Formats: sequence, C-alpha cells, structure tokens
Amino acid sequence: MLVLGLTGGIGSGKSVVARMFGDLGAEVVSADELAREIVRPGSHILARIAERFGVDVLRSDGSLDRPRLAKRIFSDKQARQELDRITHPAIADLARQRFQALAQQKARIVVYDAPLLFESGGDAQVDAVVVVAVDEALQLKRLMARDGLDKQAARSRMDSQMPLSLKVARADYVIDNNGSLEDARRQVKALMARLSRGATEGDPCPSESVE
Repeated sequence: MLVLGLTGGIGSGKSVVARMFGDLGAEVVSADELAREIVRPGSHILARIAERFGVDVLRSDGSLDRPRLAKRIFSDKQARQELDRITHPAIADLARQRFQALAQQKARIVVYDAPLLFESGGDAQVDAVVVVAVDEALQLKRLMARDGLDKQAARSRMDSQMPLSLKVARADYVIDNNGSLEDARRQVKALMARLSRGATEGDPCPSESVE
C-alpha cells in the first residue's frame, strides 16, 4: 500500500484535488475530519482545549465552537502552538489507525489530505508528498472568497502556515492549481497512472507540475 501525503497552503485548492484522487479510486483520509473526531463532545482532547482556552470556546451543546477558536489562535502564535501540541499527536494516532485498517482491506493507494502535513511532522507517516501549488495572489483571492475574509484576516491565516514555496521545495510531486479544474484533474490523472504502475524513476522535480 502506498500512502501519499497531500498538502498545500490554505486556499490552494487542496480539498478539491483530494476529491479528484478519490474519484480516481484512491482511498482518502482527511486530517480535518480526524481533527473533528478527536474533539467530539465528551472527548478528553476537547476537555483539554476547554481547560486551556476557556469554556467560551464551547457551544451550548458542548461541541467545539471552531470559528471562535480559530479567531483566537490565528491572532496569537503561542496559542496556536499550544493547540497544535494538544491536537496533533491525537490526529497522528488516529491517522495511523486508519492506515492500518486500509492496509488490512488491501487498499493500493491512500491519500492523506493534511493541510499541516509538514508543520505537524505528518510527512514522516507517508511514503511520498504531493503539494498543491498556487500563486500567492490567487491563493489570497480564493481564500477571501471562500471564507468571506477581508485581506488582512486572509493574510494572517496564510502567514500562520509554512510558506507554500517551502512546501513545494520539500515535495515529491507538485500539482499546479493556477489553471482550470480540468488542468488540475489532468495532472492528478497522470500522477495516479504513474503511481498505479509503480513507477518510481523519473519523478518530476519539486518545481515542476505533474504532466
């Protein structure tokens, strides 16, 4: 089984690319979904978050108020790091469980969709890394439109992550998402075909798109 880590900057279109991999037969494990699982009402991770950040980050039904918590951590680097220390190990453990289950099911290609793959050390859990790349100006525009943010708020969220250029430099494969959905889909299909054949020689260098 090949585990492919999929990452990119916020607003780069990574989730869309993840769905493309899934449409082509890959099993997709979403770190965002795992993050939601570990903070279900009554979980010890949610209790630790409430203890650190206050009960006002909880909704009346006991669930995590994610937008409220996000506003707090994106404006406070230390708070963001403390949240990462609480959640990242739990997400990594759950990811390993998912990979083991999929291996038992004889899955061939698993895509681990993880926005903070490098930041959390999750790249150590995968066999290769795909980075979805996009120009900074387009990334900012897409993020503002997607989340209804002003330019300053969107920039703050982008700056909270590792620069996309550094992720590209560490990638095994790069999907250039500056063009149309069809352009991205063509690159994903090419990469899936390559991986399905088991070809490991002649991989594109980090600065190149998959063709």
